[in-house]
Amino acid sequence: MYPLQLHLLSRLSTAAILATCVVLSGCATVGDEFFAVRFVDEQTGRGVPLVEIESTHGVKYISDSAGYIAINRVTSREGVMYFSVRSHGYEIDKDRYGWQGIRLHLARELQKVVPMRRTNIAERLYRVTGEGIYHHSTLLDLPFSRTIGDQPRGGVFGQDSVVNAIYDGKLYWFWGDTSRAETRLGNFKVSGATSSLPVPGSPEAELGIELDYFVGPGGFSRAMCPIEGPGVVWISGLAVVQDNVHERMICHYSRRAGMGEQYEHGIAVWDDEHQRFEKAVEFPEGELKHPYGHTLPQQVEGEPWLYFGHGLPEVRVRARMEDILDPGQYQAYTFMQEGKEWDIENPAIDRDANGELAWAWRYDAERVDLHRWRALRFRGLVESHENRQSLVDATSGRRIHVHNGHIAWSEHRQRWLLVAGEFIGENSLLGDIWYAESPSPMGPWSKAMRIVSHNNYSFYNVKQHPYYAADNFIYFEGTYTKSFSRTKEPTPRYNYNQIMYRLDLDDPRLAAVRAAGDGPDGTSSP
Repeated sequence: MYPLQLHLLSRLSTAAILATCVVLSGCATVGDEFFAVRFVDEQTGRGVPLVEIESTHGVKYISDSAGYIAINRVTSREGVMYFSVRSHGYEIDKDRYGWQGIRLHLARELQKVVPMRRTNIAERLYRVTGEGIYHHSTLLDLPFSRTIGDQPRGGVFGQDSVVNAIYDGKLYWFWGDTSRAETRLGNFKVSGATSSLPVPGSPEAELGIELDYFVGPGGFSRAMCPIEGPGVVWISGLAVVQDNVHERMICHYSRRAGMGEQYEHGIAVWDDEHQRFEKAVEFPEGELKHPYGHTLPQQVEGEPWLYFGHGLPEVRVRARMEDILDPGQYQAYTFMQEGKEWDIENPAIDRDANGELAWAWRYDAERVDLHRWRALRFRGLVESHENRQSLVDATSGRRIHVHNGHIAWSEHRQRWLLVAGEFIGENSLLGDIWYAESPSPMGPWSKAMRIVSHNNYSFYNVKQHPYYAADNFIYFEGTYTKSFSRTKEPTPRYNYNQIMYRLDLDDPRLAAVRAAGDGPDGTSSP
């Protein structure tokens, strides 16, 4: 874990840290080579990552995870330079011309602190993966940067979409496609790492996770699910179950042509000896009832079950190895009739006496995923308001179509909390993140509030980390990437990496979110 000095130094002002730096490490020469700018959240006082500044001649800098930018001192007229300022979800006051910018006296001053007003409800904390997480802090030789280090763990330069679970006394982390420095050919068959067991409210949740990667002979992140055959391998639905007297870690695997054709899919089980997932069983192609998204353990009538979903739960299975390996033991939460195969020309939709979709947990019935829902909607067989995978904006009443998200229990709110992305948001295709709460994981999820927004940039596949939650704070991360956006230029270092956010559940702006009613099944709080 990071030492206490890191936890404390993160809360000092720029001037205090630089003064400490001079005393502790003899880095007074920093002032000769670099000008230090630190952007801070005016509400919390901590540094703001991912602030981009640009000079009038197009030179750009981006703040690191401590909010610092180290600017090489240059020869300019009177040593003064103007920089425009922009950051997703943060702003500063505009000048009389309507511009957001700062003027830096590089020759006369050592540093500048720039408070920023947060327009996002959630607070951006740090980048979890990749190279140069504290790049500018390292250039400035700040004490905590030496503790953290600036080399990419596992040789990782970029990583997509996280799943994690507590297993064998550690927290296991797994990601999708992973890039490296030496070549465009990275690891496309799952990367992995471990960290020590999380402690609620610990400094690492606020400052950065110390990841210990599984690496190959060259030190680069090695394949965690090396299913033979062409294509990439993606995993989801990570879960831990009891198999007789032992824990087993399982996942759903999909070997595929990226976003295109799926070659095979099934269940993989963690091999403790070789420290990787091994294929256990292959499911029939076209079978949609299987682990996917994030896992939600539940007790149903006193028996352990596992619920799965990209947003709200849509598939469940008893938490037993023999059931998990048998596709016939999965239930779908669906309105399709039992015993009927999917047929878009003659879909077997089940409605009740009032004409409402008859949602229920069913074994021998088809799951309706996003593609099938769109097909039914195109034919006029279902209405938009009937879609369970949608929310309502608490401020405008606009319907929000959930992309991917995660549900977790909150002791503080005594409610189930959903943090999820939006498909086709107002500011970007996949960059808006929403918050909702309910007394049951099955809903009702009546209203939602946008907590994170990105301007024409993607931030998708968000995952809560409930084991770090403490008091009124929850933590979640997602993939920050220009993919699926109109943005042409990626953000250096941050692009295609994981970024952690923190949400204050007592923020008054969340008061508009209300939970009401009881869940439609026998699920319960943990």
